[in-house]
Amino acid sequence: MPDYVDLVDIIVRRLVTKPDDVKVAEDRSDSGAILITIRVAQEDIGRVIGKKGSTINAIRHVAKAASIKSGEKVDVDVEED
Repeated sequence: MPDYVDLVDIIVRRLVTKPDDVKVAEDRSDSGAILITIRVAQEDIGRVIGKKGSTINAIRHVAKAASIKSGEKVDVDVEED
């Protein structure tokens, strides 16, 4: 089983200006779906989301591609502090 937290963490830390403020958490639902939550500094939210959501969508695609072999359902979301 891939470590989705590490995968998303590595990607996001390279995008932001304050990598020490990045927090990535994993939550599993009863149905087995995995929700990856990203928290970054307020000024870095735009960098993670990207123009028209292009960057966060790319991160979601990478996480979903990593989950294909294991058959898990993965979703990635950004939360504001």
